[in-house]
Order: sequence, then structure tokens, then C-alpha cells
Amino acid sequence: MRTQVGIVGGGPAGLLLSHLLHLRGVESVVLERRSREELESEIRAGVLEQGTVDLLNEIGVGERMMQEGAFHRGVNLQFGGRRHRIDFQDLVGRGIMLYGQHEVVKDLIAARLASDGEIIFEAQALAVEGADAESPVVRYVDRSGREEELVCDFVAGCDGFHGVCRPSIPESARREYERHYPFGWFGILVEAPRSSEELIYCLHERGFALISTRSPQIQRMYLQCDPDDDVANWPDKRVWEELHARLAMAEDCWRLKEGRILQKNIVAMRSFICEPMRYGRLFLAGDAAHIVPPTGAKGMNLAVADVRVLCEAITGFYASGRTDLLDAYSERCLRRVWKAQRFSWWMTSMLHRFHGEDEFRYRLQLAELDYVIGSRAASTSLAENYTGLPME
Repeated sequence: MRTQVGIVGGGPAGLLLSHLLHLRGVESVVLERRSREELESEIRAGVLEQGTVDLLNEIGVGERMMQEGAFHRGVNLQFGGRRHRIDFQDLVGRGIMLYGQHEVVKDLIAARLASDGEIIFEAQALAVEGADAESPVVRYVDRSGREEELVCDFVAGCDGFHGVCRPSIPESARREYERHYPFGWFGILVEAPRSSEELIYCLHERGFALISTRSPQIQRMYLQCDPDDDVANWPDKRVWEELHARLAMAEDCWRLKEGRILQKNIVAMRSFICEPMRYGRLFLAGDAAHIVPPTGAKGMNLAVADVRVLCEAITGFYASGRTDLLDAYSERCLRRVWKAQRFSWWMTSMLHRFHGEDEFRYRLQLAELDYVIGSRAASTSLAENYTGLPME
């Protein structure tokens, strides 16, 4: 099989890139190792920056998002038993949209199939060969177990941290930066009404907690935990007791709404960046190139920004033969990636207990939060980064 752009990975990055290219007359084939059903049911974070919302609307896949998503004009920071609202709309004139990543994936799959887009589900990529040649090849195994080859002009590696694309770049040609955090998130998906109209980020002596939402009926909640803990150690009773303890208000004017827990999982916390994000005609995007702690809500938004830049570079090549945008891809993306990494690291460091350190650090964290809520400049900086820095 031959195509102009071979896309490895059918998550938000790969599907969005495929649709953006289609709208500009460039053909692509998406290889996705999971089935359509698995892909559409994988529930992950869903905080969309304003720029992401605008792009999805611009390309015609935002209708359901605008109907079912929850637009938030701010977030809440809680510490010392008191809650403080950061008003994004007042500070920077924009907000965020809460709309599950799996819902974005559903919308993009529907759009690609409606446009006769080529998505090969249950296709396990094995390797990218000849990335530094004119016609790189992606070897993969299809659902029947037969080995196939996809010959391309360009390969977009959108296959995540554990995919084959990044390792296809020689070690001598890439440099990786990584940080592991000494805590994880214990997450639950709950069938219950919303406890808050906007997200609550909480620093408590016992650790971090987050109240988020997926829909009016389904909520997402997190607790800081040991990353090596076992889900079996967290029966429902313990989960609710810990959430109530960390989110208790000094004024006693708010109650956490409980419900049936549908899902439990533990998320490790790490930061990762691979430089450069390009090798020959292989371009990395999204989690294949960078991982951020979820505290800053940047993961999917960075992937969207990556493929927006990549689409511009590839279509510029086909339109006029220009290669300057391809050459600048990595540098342009990494400027935004490192800024998002800084913000995510800052939010994570400010809102989690580092139990191996003394109380001095905890008091500094409380002082930092107090400064953020008391300074318009500091609140504006948080709002500007959280709602998304401007797209280049």
C-alpha cells in the first residue's frame, strides 16, 4: 500500500492530523493497533484549551462538543480548608471546555469515515524503516496476522510513549529528558451528579485531590497516592473517606456527592520530552514525543498543537515544494512543549505533598498558593497558561 502520509496511531493526534490533511487535499492512512470499540471507549482526560475548541469547530467536528461539553470560566484552588476561585474569563477573556478525549476520538473517527478516510484498525505497527530516505516504510501486522507494508512520503509518529516510532530514531540522533514524581493519582469514575460546577484543585496535609467532571451524570475524581500502590487496597469506603477528609471546608458549607464507582485506576506521574521531534521524514507528535503530568491539563492540547504545525509543514511541501516549515517543525513545537512542561511541573509541585521532605517545603507551597490567589498578576499567569498559550 502507498500513501502520501502514513500515520501511526489513531488517537486524537493521528486522527486530527489525518482530517486536517484531508481538508487540504493530502491523502493519508492511519494505522491503529486497537479496535474501533476499544479506541472509542478508552476514558481519559478531557480539558480542552480555547485554541483546541476553536480548531475543532473550524474543521467541522465540534458540533457535539458544543452541545454536550461543559464550558468552565475558571477553576478553584483549595488549601487550608478554604476555596478560592480563579476567574479565567475575567483575567484573560477565555475559558476551558470539559469534553472527554474519547468523545473527541468518536467525533474524529466519524468525520474521517464520512470522508472515506482510510483507518486500519487492529493494525500493530512493527517498525518504521528508511525514515531518512525519500520513501519510508511502516511495517505492520493486520488483524488477520498478515505482515504488510505502508510506503509513504512522510510518517507521523502519533503512537504514544510505548509506540515504535520514537525507537525508530537512532539513539545517537535523539536526546531524552525525563523526571519521575514520587507520587501518583488514584482515579475514580463515579456515577453521580456534579459536586462542583468547576474543577477543584486541593492541597491538603494528607495530599492532593481533584474534583473534575465528564458529564452531568459521570464525574472524575483523583487522590494523590503511592505510585506503587494497588487498586485492591482502595475499597470504596476508604476512597470516600479520604476524599471527604481532603476536601473538607472550614466553613462546612459544601458536600461531596457520592455515587456508584464505575472505574478505579492508578496513574503514574512523569515528565518526558524527546528532542528533536523529527528524524528525516519521520515526525513525532503527541505522547510519542512528550509526556506531561496531568495536573496542568496539557496532554491532548499539546498533541493538537503539534499536528496543527505538522499539517502546515506537510501541506506547504506539497503545495510549493518548500521544506523550511518541515525543517522548523521540531523547534516550533518544542518551544510550546517546554512552556507547557514548565507549567505542568509548577502546578504539580505546588499542589502535591512531598512526604519525604520536611514541613518547610509544605509551608512554601501554602505561601505560593496564597500568593497566586492574592496577586492578580500571578492569577493571570495561571489563567493564561491553563487556558492555553496562543497557537503560533
